[in-house]
Amino acid sequence: MLFGQDIGIDLGTATILVYVKGKGIVLREPSVVAIDKNTNEVLAVGQEARKMLGRTPGNIIALRPLKDGVISDYTITEKMLKYFIGKVCGKLVFSPRIMICVPSRITEVEKKAVIDAATHAGARKVYLIEEPIAAAIGAGIDIGKPYGSMIVDIGGGTTDIAVISLGGSVKSMSLKMAGDKFDEAIIKYIKKNKNMIIGERTAEDIKINVGCMFPKTVVERMNVKGRDLGTGLPVEIEVTSEDIFEALKPCAEVIVEGVHAVLEETPPELVADISERGLYVTGGGGLVDGLNLLLEERTGIPVMIAEDAQSCVAVGTGKALNHIELLEQGNAMKIKKF
Repeated sequence: MLFGQDIGIDLGTATILVYVKGKGIVLREPSVVAIDKNTNEVLAVGQEARKMLGRTPGNIIALRPLKDGVISDYTITEKMLKYFIGKVCGKLVFSPRIMICVPSRITEVEKKAVIDAATHAGARKVYLIEEPIAAAIGAGIDIGKPYGSMIVDIGGGTTDIAVISLGGSVKSMSLKMAGDKFDEAIIKYIKKNKNMIIGERTAEDIKINVGCMFPKTVVERMNVKGRDLGTGLPVEIEVTSEDIFEALKPCAEVIVEGVHAVLEETPPELVADISERGLYVTGGGGLVDGLNLLLEERTGIPVMIAEDAQSCVAVGTGKALNHIELLEQGNAMKIKKF
């Protein structure tokens, strides 16, 4: 039996990561829940529920209770959090303190929904931290110094762009353009140009294997199965990295324009720091091949993909637990590199 723990949660649209103080990341599961529509009973959560996406009978639905980085189904989110907290903590004498990361431009109503869901799921106290701040801490950046650092955190539901100095966001922007929208763009492109319908999981596999946002020197190919738009029968086609480059080009433009917009509003001294120190890309969506090269070409700033980019936000959220008192007092600038 464990006493109350401190837990950091990256409450992602696509994936939930849980960081336990002193142990590191102990859980990484898809944020998917399968429920029985007739009884409202939760049948599966996480990896087991993800396997059911697009494959369930009429009475069972597999859904994602988070959309664009915020809670879209409060009840299901609460049940999902309760399941994951129970899986990580087991039986507790005291409920855990939980730090949850949220998009940088979240509203007060959306913040309250996150706090309420975590509280009802079993948290003793809930703290929120902005995703770019958490990503910067997780990437090993000393956020307390008086110089500018730029973070582009591309998750499943949102892309958070922020310039950080003295422990806070000087300028930030949250775009509803991230990994899920990349998958949607691939589905639409294949439907329009290849006359074939594919599902979310197939689109994600294509993105991981041959996806790119900058032309590749060697064209990569992948065989994909789906349903023919005309006949309705199963069909297999070849998809190339050039196809997916075309599919993802509009998505890449939105992110590049977002980075430009934030830089334009950033004080010149901080822009000078960023041009010297570079721009950091974190989040699973930032691992799409060539995104770093595109940003470098369009901004003239060196771009670095953080080590273990998918875990940066969760690690930063967990490490911020060591400084809860400073965050409560609004003294994030005193938080040093970990």
